Amino acid sequence: MAKKITKKIKLVIAAGKATPAPPVGTALGPAGINIGEFVTKFNEATRGMEGLVPAEINVYEDRTFDFVLKTPPASSLIKKALGIEKGAGKTPSQKVGTITRKQLEEIAQVKMVDLNANDLEAAVKIIAGQCRSMGVEVR
Repeated sequence: MAKKITKKIKLVIAAGKATPAPPVGTALGPAGINIGEFVTKFNEATRGMEGLVPAEINVYEDRTFDFVLKTPPASSLIKKALGIEKGAGKTPSQKVGTITRKQLEEIAQVKMVDLNANDLEAAVKIIAGQCRSMGVEVR
C-alpha cells in the first residue's frame, strides 16, 4: 500500500547551497523530517546546477520524504540571458533591456516541462509576458 502524504512543502533554494539554517530548517522542522538528510540529498542532486532551484517536498506519515526538483524561475533565466541584476521597478515606463525571439525560445525550451503550454509557441508567449512584467522589451 502506498504511503500517505501528510504535508507538501515548496521551497526555492540556491543549487548546492542548502543548509539547515532558515529558511530550510524553519520550513522542514515542523514537518518532523530529518533536515540534515534533506540538505545532503538536495545538495547532491543540485551539484551541477546554478542559481535558484524550486523543490517540492512530500512528507509522509512515517516522517520519510521525497522531493522533486523544478526548473529555475523564468525571471532568473531572463535576468541571466540579459545580464541584468533585477527587473524594472516601474513597468511599463521603465525598461531594463531588450530580449530577442531566439532568447525567448531558449528560455521557453528550458521551462517547457513546468509550463502549462501545449507547444513552444505558447511557451514563448508565457515567457514574453513575464519579460514585459519585468520591464524587458520584447523584440
